[in-house]
Amino acid sequence: MFHAVESVTEEQRLYRVCVQIMQQVPHIAAIMMIGSRVITDDPEITTACTNGRDEWYSREFVKSLSDAELRFLVLHEVYHKLFRHLITWAHLSKISHYHANCACDYYINLHIMDEYGEIKTKHGKPFVKMPENGCYDEKYRGGGAGAASGERGRWNAARIFKDIYDKEIEGSPNGSGDGDGNGDGDNKSQGKGTNASTGEPLPKGFDAHDWDGAKDMSDEEKGELNREVEEAVRQGALVAAKTGSGGARELGELLKPKINWREALREFFMSTCAGSDHSTWRKPKRRLIGQDIYMPSTYSERVGVIADHNDMSGSIGDREQAIMLGAVSELCKQVKPEKLIVTYWDTKVKRCEEYAEHEMDDVTTKTKPTGGGGTDVRCVPEYLSKHNINPQASIILTDGHLFGGWGSWDHPTLWVILDNPKATPPFGKAIHINSEDLV
Repeated sequence: MFHAVESVTEEQRLYRVCVQIMQQVPHIAAIMMIGSRVITDDPEITTACTNGRDEWYSREFVKSLSDAELRFLVLHEVYHKLFRHLITWAHLSKISHYHANCACDYYINLHIMDEYGEIKTKHGKPFVKMPENGCYDEKYRGGGAGAASGERGRWNAARIFKDIYDKEIEGSPNGSGDGDGNGDGDNKSQGKGTNASTGEPLPKGFDAHDWDGAKDMSDEEKGELNREVEEAVRQGALVAAKTGSGGARELGELLKPKINWREALREFFMSTCAGSDHSTWRKPKRRLIGQDIYMPSTYSERVGVIADHNDMSGSIGDREQAIMLGAVSELCKQVKPEKLIVTYWDTKVKRCEEYAEHEMDDVTTKTKPTGGGGTDVRCVPEYLSKHNINPQASIILTDGHLFGGWGSWDHPTLWVILDNPKATPPFGKAIHINSEDLV
């Protein structure tokens, strides 16, 4: 007597692999509980899609995958949430949706294979298998200037984006691109990029990223999502430490205390940007008191020229530049410099602006960011010297992925380095910030 085998729906398969993941990798269970996860018949979603909080899976695509591939796919979407990709790298999507998608996917797929590629099921089969058309390249693992922090090291998404986008632009017939990576411009599309050196199509990726959906979240929703992710990471780190399930190191990195960059910027201003026009006996020089020598300290109500230099290589977005420039201009109102110099540079200084004291309120509305391409900060001090600009101090906003070194500076410098914790300037002060923390 034969019994019909009960069919399993796609919803049941998705639920089952999620349970398997949480059993095998308990430290990400809390992350998996954030947002919704549904099977969809929406014709616009042909594979899988996330807005950084919610997940959608195409019914037909799920049917085509093995359990190992489906587990990989779910982990892939979950890690977009964990790393907050659709918020952190939104500015890259404005340049090219396709290349931003690929950059995030290259990073995540390397991570999944590093962490779970050697795990076997109880039947001895691979726990995960990357679906076809996935973005994967060993080049982006460790060793290079763009390596991210971590035991094995991986280029971060901004560095990968710059690499694949610049190569496609350089390889195009007219040496320039249309900003859409030869895709259709759809915010959920996978695109059709081309490898400039081989002419072969780049991987399409097996999921889509709803950048518009992420952007349309209110500030309250984004704040709530950040709090949920942080709490889930904290729970995951505790689970990983107790069970020895792995992942403790990376989750620990995500839990490191965030630097108060505004306070660090203010401290640099106040300690560096002090004039010496007048003397006062009210506050004698402390370093000489121990020698029974009393000398007046100096003070000034004004300081000289302050300069703000902005990396325009493409990995730093308009949002980040506007926030930093706004903070600099606010501090300038307090220390009252003679002038604020704002430059935009890539391999050359593409634009230099000057603002007098009475124009500080207008800096962020009048400025016109210009440039794009390589990253050679040496051009900035060369430009300053050539044009006889002598700042009392300079703030340099950069991703730290510099060609040819850090340049030669003859005045105090503060390096504000985004998303590149391994970048270490040989002089001046440096503060490292994650893009998501620049608010």
